[in-house]
Amino acid sequence: MGGEEGGDGLKLIGQYGSAFVTRVKLALSLKGLSYEYVEEDLRNKSALLLSSNPVHKAVPVLIHRGKPICESQVIVQYIDEAFAGIGPPLLPADPYERSVARFWAAFIEDKLVSPWDRVFRAKTEDEREEAMKQMLAAVDALEGALKEGRPRPFFGGDSVGYVDVVLGGAVSYAKGHDALFGSELIDAAKTPLLAAWMERFCELDAAKAVLQDVDRVVQYGKMLIAKNAAATRQA
Repeated sequence: MGGEEGGDGLKLIGQYGSAFVTRVKLALSLKGLSYEYVEEDLRNKSALLLSSNPVHKAVPVLIHRGKPICESQVIVQYIDEAFAGIGPPLLPADPYERSVARFWAAFIEDKLVSPWDRVFRAKTEDEREEAMKQMLAAVDALEGALKEGRPRPFFGGDSVGYVDVVLGGAVSYAKGHDALFGSELIDAAKTPLLAAWMERFCELDAAKAVLQDVDRVVQYGKMLIAKNAAATRQA
């Protein structure tokens, strides 16, 4: 991968369809860091992945100077701290503002990403509908977060920050949500600020460089749904 700054021996183990991996790619892209990307086959996990993340055996894993860092939010924070002074800061300098950013990142993980995963893995339509309700409630809360205080283009303020990166990793899936499930997740009529944020985020050069193709994500999502449905029928 290209970048304006030396990555100091950075290697990213990832998988194309993972929104968590995309988060890390976004952070590296925003910082202008060069890195080696290793695409992982999660059906046949490599020795590198298993030795780098023996606890979860999952992507993403960032290897810096031979040392692995795991879990996407931890990795994004590590990139911001390890490469302070290179590219824009992602977490605010003010301790209170930093705590607010971490709060919303945790909210996204717990209230949006977790039920989103259940939507793909639901065994019944009732389960899927309940998870959808939780997702839409989370989207409404994020719309409210953008309304707080003065109008601003990003969760990070005038420039992209940590929360933008955490949420931004999933925008290709958000754009493909209608094709996958027959409804808009981020609806401009219901959540105009969040919809405008998504379009603005997608226009960033750093985002254009790494965000997944929406059509390809839709095909990947359909494959996951079919695979989980087949596993449910066999159970």
